[in-house]
Amino acid sequence: FKFGCAMLGSLVTTIFVGPLSDAGHFHVLFWITLVLSLMPLYPTLAGWIPERLRTFQEPGMVKLCKGCLYDQGSFQEKKMPFIVITLCGLSAPMLAAVTTYADLAIGLVSAAVLLITFLVSTYYIFPRTFFRVFLSIVILYMASVSIGSALGYYYTASEECVPNGPNFSYTYYVTVTGIVGSVVNFSAVILYEKFLSTWRFRPVLIVTIVIGSLASIVDLIIIMRWNVAIGIPDTVLFLLGNAVFENCVMTLQAIPFSAIFAKMAPPGMESAVFAYTVGIANFCGMVSSLLGSGVIQWSGMVTVGDTCDFKALPTLIVVFQMMVPILVGIPAVFLIPNVLQTEQLIDWEKEGWSEDNSAVAQPSEQGNGTNNFNADSLHDRRLV
Repeated sequence: FKFGCAMLGSLVTTIFVGPLSDAGHFHVLFWITLVLSLMPLYPTLAGWIPERLRTFQEPGMVKLCKGCLYDQGSFQEKKMPFIVITLCGLSAPMLAAVTTYADLAIGLVSAAVLLITFLVSTYYIFPRTFFRVFLSIVILYMASVSIGSALGYYYTASEECVPNGPNFSYTYYVTVTGIVGSVVNFSAVILYEKFLSTWRFRPVLIVTIVIGSLASIVDLIIIMRWNVAIGIPDTVLFLLGNAVFENCVMTLQAIPFSAIFAKMAPPGMESAVFAYTVGIANFCGMVSSLLGSGVIQWSGMVTVGDTCDFKALPTLIVVFQMMVPILVGIPAVFLIPNVLQTEQLIDWEKEGWSEDNSAVAQPSEQGNGTNNFNADSLHDRRLV
């Protein structure tokens, strides 16, 4: 249902984005985007979200202002996880500010520091199984270095920029392929539910990684102009390849990750940890785009102007969209427990995590030359 609603929204937006872009009405797109971004505020403020209403009379609750309460008790019990999760939420705008006003290399260094901070914090705060799954998510999202911006420039470049190239209009590139892609996405959900939903996490992720890497062959064929040599128009191959094949693969990859994000949430911190895992995935996707920008820049590629140069694009596709996801992503899959998608991903009871447990370990007495921890501490449970 969630994916169906998302695809319906995607279908509606793609209908008008292409024509408005071709007409140069980008300011109209900005205002539409702003209105759509503010729309979730109403159901949130109206109480449509099915969550328990907290009151000022509950223990640990502090009233900040009218209609705004602060759960100081829960924060004190699990202070470190909440601090790390909050920093993760702020990491994307921080990185955006750095990359906007500083050099790309500084942005990449800042991203690396933030990622290492989150990994180290997760290692010491959460159970070992959680950390392994968390690390797998980071690697899998980072392994897909995004060079989509270069591909977008190539497909929509003018005849002067790319002679005898695809020269797609935005109406075709965004709207036509987007409508077809939305239909394909819906079909992919049904396909996943019927054939892949009963698989274990590892094989389903490996299959989607391999298929996703093979999907880039379509881009390679068009850029090398092999399709033109055998009489297949760019519009036909791109529609069948990108709009159908690649959109299907993206949906097949997104569904198991959504299940993993939901199953990683521990008791008592479901919303916060779910936001943390999804946030770190989005942050890694942002870093992947930065890496892609760096790769494009350092390869000497020129994507705009009358002296465009896309000679390095085929090599980048083979290396970063076909080889790296397989060579780096597949080994990372084995960090995830090989359980069925309907089974529990992390046994929180076995890990010793409950709603009443503190997430911060407190050191106890020392003996035999090693540091021991209280039986209820998370560090002790993680090291067992």
